[in-house]
Amino acid sequence: MKPVVKIIRKVDIEKQYEHILQLELDYELASLFAAMNDNNEIEIEKSKKRLAEIQMELESLHAYA
Repeated sequence: MKPVVKIIRKVDIEKQYEHILQLELDYELASLFAAMNDNNEIEIEKSKKRLAEIQMELESLHAYA
């Protein structure tokens, strides 16, 4: 029974982490939009870098699903 509970907890934690990443993705897209409107190249590059990191994290989560 304990292994089953461990698996369920792991799946729940992964789902929560994925939800957090989705929220962070939305925030970073909004930040990128604001930076583009302000023509702020530094913030644009920071947002693009973070978006790429989020994408890799999401892809790694889906690879194990």
